[in-house]
Formats: sequence, structure tokens, C-alpha cells
Amino acid sequence: MKNKINAYNNISELIGNTPLVKLNTVTKNMTGDFYAKVEAFNPGHSSKDRIAAYIIEEAERKGILQEGNTIIETTSGNTGFSIAMVSIIKGYDCILAVSSKSSNDKIDMLRSMGAKVYVCPAHVSADDPRSYYQVAKRLHEETKGSIYINQYFNELNAEAHYQSTGPEIWEQTNGNITHLVACSGTGGTISGTARYLKEQNPNIKILGVDAFGSVIKKYHETGELDTNEIYPYRIEGLGKNLIPSATNFDVIDKFVKVTDEASAHTAREISKSEGIFVGYTCGAVMQAAKQYDEAGEFTKDSKVVLIFPDHGSRYMSKIYSDKWMEDQGFLNNNSVEEDQQIQYIR
Repeated sequence: MKNKINAYNNISELIGNTPLVKLNTVTKNMTGDFYAKVEAFNPGHSSKDRIAAYIIEEAERKGILQEGNTIIETTSGNTGFSIAMVSIIKGYDCILAVSSKSSNDKIDMLRSMGAKVYVCPAHVSADDPRSYYQVAKRLHEETKGSIYINQYFNELNAEAHYQSTGPEIWEQTNGNITHLVACSGTGGTISGTARYLKEQNPNIKILGVDAFGSVIKKYHETGELDTNEIYPYRIEGLGKNLIPSATNFDVIDKFVKVTDEASAHTAREISKSEGIFVGYTCGAVMQAAKQYDEAGEFTKDSKVVLIFPDHGSRYMSKIYSDKWMEDQGFLNNNSVEEDQQIQYIR
């Protein structure tokens, strides 16, 4: 029809079908071929758009979520942004309990999307009444007509990625993928994607990424939740101080831990060498791939997919701030090089 307008009905129709991009420079000394699944191409700039839309639409389908209801969630920032975005489109109020570890950029973004935000202390136990888990539960109990997404213990978290991310990667690689490298926070992304890929080819290796200060890696290896492993760390959305039921450990082959400092520098390296402006956890995924490579995990025939979860714009006050990096002791001898990138003409 001549006068037809080719437009999407709303922004949520852009969720999914994110591109697979070959990494060329950051991987030049590594064995195999490496490809990034760039989730920043989702309209909310992260992989969490997938679970926000899927869980909310399932709740609507089942009659759990109805007009006038309020959606409540626990988040380190990305899930909250995605839920706030979908809530706007569908007409729901949104309340978010956020970790104080989340960057100011993320917190400001949540407020900008109309969400009511409660910032909770990051370095308290999961059962502390001040933790963002407990604050979200309390808000749910106090708010009439609310639903609590509870991504850490919601099986639909992984199901969203089983239905979308896994099939996309399988199709984009024409079934040639040999390894998947992905972070584990709630565990939904790695678990759902891995389950689909393993069903297509059980020989695909699923390589998880954990943080120092988190209990995930040791739990995977021993079945033990060791609280002695827990201490504060800076990476957002990676690792946990509890065991999320959304994580299916059976489909994950192994984990490696990455440091805050190495992950921050690797994120900067990706942005400068590949032209992909990545977030902190993307740096963690790439750093883990380097460590797996050093351990001899890959061969020249390996086709490795790395899930890059979000966008660098959410970390301007953190890993892309020289001051923040200096305050953490991360720049060291690199600080002069960083300073020389900006020259003021007076």
C-alpha cells in the first residue's frame, strides 16, 4: 500500500535479535575465533530487556498482572531500567530496590524512566532487612496490587533466554559455536542460553564468569555455599552472596573468577580497540575469555561466543572515569597515558 508507514508500534518490539560481531583486535593473541553477542542493541541497552518483557507478558497472560498494578523488583540497575521501560509502555507503576554499588548513571537513568527508587546498602547480608532483596519483599507486602518480579528466584528469567538468546546464537553461528562465555549474576542469561545450546549440541562448552568476593564458582564445584568467600567487590551484575535458583548449574561446565581491576581495564580495551562501547560486565566476560585461553581451553578451530550484556554509557562515573579508576588504585602507571588523551586549548 503506497501510504503505509513502516514503523514499530512501540519500543518493546525492538527487543531481541541483537547482532553477533566478530572481535578482531582485542583477541589477536588468542586461539580461535571470537564473536560478541552485543546486547546493548536492545532498546534498553542490555540483555535484561528480554526478561523484563517476557516475565511481564507471562504475568499478564496468566492474569497475575492487571491494569493499575505496580511492578516491584530487586536490581543492580539494568533489569530495573528494562522493567521501567516496559512498565511505561504497558501503563504500570514501577518501584525498584537498587544496590548502592550501582553506578550513579544507572540510578539516575531509573529515575528518568519514572521509577520510584530505593537505594540499599550493597555490603550487607542477603537476609539483612536493609538489603535490596528484603527491601523489595517489604515493599511488595506493603503495596496493594503489586507483583514482585524476583529475578533471582524466577524460572522465567532463564526461560526468556532459552526462548530467545539461545536460538539466536545457534542460528547466527549456523550451529558452529563451540564455546559460550557468559557472566553469572542471577544466572538467567547463562542458564537459559546454555540449556538451548546444549540441546542442539551437548558438546558445546559453557564457560561461566564469576567475581572474586562471590560464592558462585565454589558452589558450582562443591555444592557448598561458603560464606568465607564473600567480601565486597565493585563489578555490578556479576556474582552473588547467595545462590539464585534461576541458575541451572548442571548446564554450566566450569567457572573462572575475574578481578575488578582487570575487568575494568579490559572493558576500556574493548572500547578503544573494537569500537564497541561496552559495560563493566562485558569487560569481565572478555577478561574471562583471556584467562580461559591462557589455560588452554580453546583450539584454532574454536568458535567462541561471548555475551556482552550492556552498554558503556552506564559506567561513565565508574570505569570510564579516570578519577574513579585512580580512587580504586586501578590506573597506576597508566594515569599519565589517560591524562594525555585530553588537551585543553586556552
